[in-house]
Amino acid sequence: MPNLYTPALPVGALAALPQPVLSHDGLVLRPWQESDVRDVLAGYSDPAIQRWHCRSMTGEEAQAWIAQWPGRWRAETGAGWAVTEDGAVAGQISFRRVDLDEGLAEVSYWVLPSTRGRRIAPRSLAAITGWAFGTLGLHRVELNHSTANTASCRVAERAGFLAEGVKRGVARHADGWHDMHGHARLATD
Repeated sequence: MPNLYTPALPVGALAALPQPVLSHDGLVLRPWQESDVRDVLAGYSDPAIQRWHCRSMTGEEAQAWIAQWPGRWRAETGAGWAVTEDGAVAGQISFRRVDLDEGLAEVSYWVLPSTRGRRIAPRSLAAITGWAFGTLGLHRVELNHSTANTASCRVAERAGFLAEGVKRGVARHADGWHDMHGHARLATD
């Protein structure tokens, strides 16, 4: 029987590419830089980001967080971008998980308090999913968020990520175990 599925990129192909800078609708998504430590600290010191991402950071941890992204790119397991608007960091978006054999990735994001309300997250999602489908040839991009995080639900819907269901008690947050909404976009959507 012939193989009806062709993987997105063969193993090693992503690592052979430089991580791209993506532009979309007034935003530029670029790889993280050492000089972004202050912005990462600002993000992870925000109570709303801490609530949903369940962490805070010291300066050394922020440096390590930035430094780990190139290794994840080379290992083809993840990718992180600083989302910038008018040259300033507005948030972050990343592939928390990449599986080229399965043609899928899982996305995560946050937006700094000073830039909320400007549709940074849905515009970032449009940029990264367009690249994932068009360049990587992925079949599916997933997005998961706490059922209590209604803002992320709106972001997912605005970015064309269809709701697929609820996973019960799957993610630990600072206040305990949360049910998670699952959303996804397919390359055929």
